[in-house]
Amino acid sequence: MRATLFLGVLGLLVTVAGGCAGGARVMVGVTSRAAIEGELPNWRDEIARASVDEDVARSLRDVPPGAEVDVFLGTWCGDSRRVVARLFRALEVAGEPLPFSIRFVGVDRSKVAPDGLTDGVGLRFVPTIVVRRGGAEVGRIVESAPRGVETELRALLVGETTGTISLRTDL
Repeated sequence: MRATLFLGVLGLLVTVAGGCAGGARVMVGVTSRAAIEGELPNWRDEIARASVDEDVARSLRDVPPGAEVDVFLGTWCGDSRRVVARLFRALEVAGEPLPFSIRFVGVDRSKVAPDGLTDGVGLRFVPTIVVRRGGAEVGRIVESAPRGVETELRALLVGETTGTISLRTDL
């Protein structure tokens, strides 16, 4: 089963495919927290349980402006659910407006999204959070965030850290 949803108010196009292992739905394309929570109640539960360092989360409001953050995730992936749920919670604590843009992109099990959204990203594992300034990549968080996603994201946004952040040893 495959359905395409257009969420007019948000201007998002999301494709949802059913029939995945464990009943997980695969959402591909640009998406949002609201779209994910609407389609996947287990994500909603994970977000509600997520614990963040609230001081660090609030400090996301104070990073230098202008960065672009792309979050590539698999709605079928337990690591994505865990890390991105914590990110959603951190962004909620931070409040709006944020001094950086953030885009959530769902990928299929092959780590591909429509419309070339993953072209040139070098996506091997999800979630992968890519931070750019002036069009150039500053760094990325791949699959895990050793000090918590809000802490690692802040470090990339303020320039404390560059390159790849992960617990993986095969990157």
